[in-house]
Amino acid sequence: MFGVRSGTAEPGYKLVASFGQVEVRQYNPLLAASVTVKGDELAARGAGFRRLAGFIFGGNTTKTSIAMTAPVAQSSAKIAMTAPVAQSSAGAGEWTISFYMPTGYTLATLPKPKDPGIVIQELPPQVFAVYRYSGIPGAGATAKAHAVLLARLARSAWVPVGAPVDWFYDPPWTLPWARRNEAAVAVKPRD
Repeated sequence: MFGVRSGTAEPGYKLVASFGQVEVRQYNPLLAASVTVKGDELAARGAGFRRLAGFIFGGNTTKTSIAMTAPVAQSSAKIAMTAPVAQSSAGAGEWTISFYMPTGYTLATLPKPKDPGIVIQELPPQVFAVYRYSGIPGAGATAKAHAVLLARLARSAWVPVGAPVDWFYDPPWTLPWARRNEAAVAVKPRD
């Protein structure tokens, strides 16, 4: 079907627990390419995506193409990027967008970006609570997904650590009902 992901690599994880529509996942260490851009949530996502896509499609020191992975992540709070392609807010009107690099690369072997605003970082293993939803991931939809995730966590054995991020798995031309979006937040067991 046109616009549905097929064969795109995703970060590895182990399912730790699930309750209702929430999964708790242990993610392996990741290597992320991130860029901070200004704008509203949707404009920043698009601008950051284009800059990072330029990097993986040869805009790097070796002119090497790097395989696309999913998801792309986004959040509204300044946080350490820790999973899929990510976006987080670095401040008022600033967002950090991240792509997660395919397994097999290290800081030493990953080509260096030509864009000086792209930062490469190693992310440690981390546990996330994840709520999956479909539809067009505009600001209202992401805020609603964050609220659902945090409300379900409030009644669980897990406590959020930091602010939620959003992970997007599909291209923008994917039919809304077929899109895979996830609200995620780092968690730890409740004391």
